[in-house]
Amino acid sequence: MRTSSNPVFRNLPKQTGGGYASFGSAAAGAGAATQQFGQPAPQPYTTADSQRAMTIDDVVTKTGVTLGVLTVTAIISYVMASNNPSLAPMFVIGGGLIGFVLVLVATFGRKMDNPAIVLAYAAFEGFFLGALSLMFTSIQFGGVGGSALIAQAVLGTFGVFFGMLVVYKTGAIRVTPRLTRMVVGALIGVVVLMLGNLIASFFTPGGLGLRDGGTLAIIFSLVCIGIAAFSFLLDFDQADQLIRAQAPAKAAWGVALGLTITLVWLYIEILRLLSYFQND
Repeated sequence: MRTSSNPVFRNLPKQTGGGYASFGSAAAGAGAATQQFGQPAPQPYTTADSQRAMTIDDVVTKTGVTLGVLTVTAIISYVMASNNPSLAPMFVIGGGLIGFVLVLVATFGRKMDNPAIVLAYAAFEGFFLGALSLMFTSIQFGGVGGSALIAQAVLGTFGVFFGMLVVYKTGAIRVTPRLTRMVVGALIGVVVLMLGNLIASFFTPGGLGLRDGGTLAIIFSLVCIGIAAFSFLLDFDQADQLIRAQAPAKAAWGVALGLTITLVWLYIEILRLLSYFQND
């Protein structure tokens, strides 16, 4: 099974012979990491513990529910922050941090198939996105474009998502080990640049210029959008592999979490890019 650029998918364990290894059991999630550090290897997923095999319908349903929760909480967050702007920073910081912690728990705590954690992530990430969207678009926070900018970002996000799904299904771009290495390498490079820009911003206004709205910032956002788009190909392929390996149906929650993480990143980058053009 090829490695995905998505950390949630990358930590899903597998077993030899095409079966699926202990998804959601005490050995799931961080199985590869525990072997690297000399801890006991995870036990195989046994027939007695198995459920019905995961299908594409499971993936669609669980992803739809997860995105539904995220959308509802994002709208609530946006409305509440609009009526009380002092809530916006709290929602952004609190929702973002809690969402990040829940992803770490799901990924390294072997809980990718736990619907409570997945839906809790969606709820807190919704509060983060709703408030962040307001801060990007509200004049009070120095934003531009209003709610129309949010609608454009949402349409752009799902346009890229469905476009890459068509590309994957038609085989226009095949997911190969080489493509996987390129996407993962690009993703690591982008993360390093983001961290470098953040650190530099503590000492120099605008940091490295990756988020100040200038030409370099526009190019950087376009690169991030491109990497997120290609990450979908790897995510689709990973989900496809899990279905063919007859992973338990509850594994679809992990797929939903991974796809939602990529969608959130893509939405933020598109919203940021659109705000740059509005500033011009």
